Amino acid sequence: MKVLKSLEELLYELVSWLVFYPMTMWRSVVSPLSMMRYADTELDDRLEDQYDDTLSPPLFLLITLLLSQALTASLPSIFDANLAARQLGSGSNLLIARGVIFSVYPLCMAVAALRLRKMRLTRNSLRPPFFSQCYVTAPFTLILVLGLDVVTMPGGQGMTFGLMIVALAALWYAQAEIRWLRGELRIGLIKSGLIFAAAFVAASFVALALALLISIEASTIFSTISGQAG
Repeated sequence: MKVLKSLEELLYELVSWLVFYPMTMWRSVVSPLSMMRYADTELDDRLEDQYDDTLSPPLFLLITLLLSQALTASLPSIFDANLAARQLGSGSNLLIARGVIFSVYPLCMAVAALRLRKMRLTRNSLRPPFFSQCYVTAPFTLILVLGLDVVTMPGGQGMTFGLMIVALAALWYAQAEIRWLRGELRIGLIKSGLIFAAAFVAASFVALALALLISIEASTIFSTISGQAG
């Protein structure tokens, strides 16, 4: 009975995503600042009452990465979309790796906000800004990955359109973050823009370094295993 009850809860949770994921995405795209404030206030509720009418921010980001991963596999590309999954051992390992890489963006923005507020950096103090940042990082990630997938289509047929999508993702993310920084830190537009640019560049550098490190390590392990099997 305990197993059946657990399966019942799991089934309900998975099916409920079909309703709450689109709702969360729509609200994050249309009202990113409201969703970021919502994330902060929900952490003050009891655990069972948190994010009752949306998906929790980290889960929302992870599902978005799963969708983008499926989208990447479905579009034609000059790169082998399944190579990374084979090198990492499975598609779930690839999802975890992408989750770590793209979580650098909300992490860097959250750390920057805490430092500028002169707040002590702890696990508890980092959680609210990190959770709120996940709501804006998810749409940015989905649009960004879509643009990159279009750019890498064979024959360069999607180069221009793909770059436009990437630019749209960057502009949307920038305006949301700059508005958030202005409201949170009570600073001007120029200073907010400079802080965002610095945090974004730092996050992009760390994310790229992590991606390269994971790729090199996975490729080395894959080559070693293939050599032993051969």
